[in-house]
Amino acid sequence: MRPIPATMATQHPDNAGAPWWKGDAFIATQDEIEELLLLFRELPIDEYMWDWEGKYVDEAVGEKLFSRADDFFRKHPLGEAFRLTYRIPAFDGDAMHRMARAFMNVLSLADLARDIGLPHAPVTELFLPLTTSAEQPLRVRQAFREVAEFHRAVFHRDRAEEDALLGQMDVTPLVEDVASLFSIENILRPYWETLLKEKQNIRTEGQRLFLARSDPAMNAGLVPAVLAVKVALSAASETAQSLGFPLYPILGTGSLPFRGSVNPQYTDVFLRQYGGVRTYSIQSAFRYDYPLEEVRHALEEIRREAPLREVQPVPAADRAKLRELAEMFTSIWQPTIEAIAGTINAVAAHIPSRRERLQHIGLFGYSRGVGKVRLPRAIGFTAALYSLGVPPELIATGRGLLCAKEAGLFDLVERYYPALRDDLTHAGKYLNRENLHILAGEQVAFADIERGVDAVEEALDIELGPRKPRHLIHRNLTSIILQRLRSNASREAIVRDVTEAGVIRRSLG
Repeated sequence: MRPIPATMATQHPDNAGAPWWKGDAFIATQDEIEELLLLFRELPIDEYMWDWEGKYVDEAVGEKLFSRADDFFRKHPLGEAFRLTYRIPAFDGDAMHRMARAFMNVLSLADLARDIGLPHAPVTELFLPLTTSAEQPLRVRQAFREVAEFHRAVFHRDRAEEDALLGQMDVTPLVEDVASLFSIENILRPYWETLLKEKQNIRTEGQRLFLARSDPAMNAGLVPAVLAVKVALSAASETAQSLGFPLYPILGTGSLPFRGSVNPQYTDVFLRQYGGVRTYSIQSAFRYDYPLEEVRHALEEIRREAPLREVQPVPAADRAKLRELAEMFTSIWQPTIEAIAGTINAVAAHIPSRRERLQHIGLFGYSRGVGKVRLPRAIGFTAALYSLGVPPELIATGRGLLCAKEAGLFDLVERYYPALRDDLTHAGKYLNRENLHILAGEQVAFADIERGVDAVEEALDIELGPRKPRHLIHRNLTSIILQRLRSNASREAIVRDVTEAGVIRRSLG
């Protein structure tokens, strides 16, 4: 059985500062091969996610890796000691050219490995984003099998048995919306039952499952995202256990509390919060916005501790109440975000780029939405609000907590979100009350957010605001950013201040 990765580096562009191995913060597509090699060689990273979904991708990844590090990968084979896993585009029957290229890349990479005498196909798993039904990963598996069989028929008529193994490619659902997380067994059971009929090694090797943490927060708010993930972990664990195989969940998280609080200074808190997760996504801010030795130590702790932490069971009665709670918070979150979307988008236009992402317009349209409005993706969304001094963790949360108390459900929030006080206290260090008060005087939604900040302090008996000199500097920067936006200052000046603020909080968004 192959080892289960505990730490998975991703290409999410949330770093504010420059990597230790590079002179500037922008990581071009041609830099990502070097990044992959450095991470495998110099940090306790077990897996690297190669993103075919929302960004440009170097399709010569295999040739470049083996030409630059042949000796390394002969000692540490891809597909065994280390994993290279592709996040493919969503399978929607439209604009499938990137999916087709990803499939052929996997197959040609396997050919390359065979030709140079390596023991394994380097890529053996695909992450399927935006999964909402069992039909989607089943269709992807079938599509890949058909492509693999055609590839075999044309190029490997004499090696049918070897190439047929590629038809058994693992397709791991990536579940990204709150509704699907709360009803995840409706996706997993029919999918896994079908796999059990096709793949006999599942009972020994188990299955992986990828749960998003950022996008659920963006679409429903902080508390619903956390509660939905906790329910999904419990329900998925029960489903896998009933079918007789082990489950190895992956959690997609960023450094700031809104996106998961997975950072080198918070390891004990998030390991307790997300017990049962076996693989954590280690995004760019985690790797590059903290001291290197601190990063290395935290990754070792994740490797050591994650396999020991168990899923927190959520009984059926509590699941129904948690869904009710989530709807309560979401009903406050969504209209608020719709109302301030214009402000968010205006600030997001000044968030500096860190990777070569596809444009969110036209042919390559790929943006996120809440209600009737279009918004930046999660990193830009989070960065925009932090740049104003209005952390998104504080939006809708206080009012939701007061509603939870009135409904007699507050104890459930504390039981299943034990890190809530830590998360809000951390986010609250970057609150700029003056900015919020200015915005509240101009727009009702910001006035509601301002009252919600008071409600957070009341409900949790905590004090929000800067704690250290660097938090005060961050507050001052966000005041300057707001004033620069209002005076139509140069984009260069605003981007500079946005970046400096991101460096202070150790993540763009």
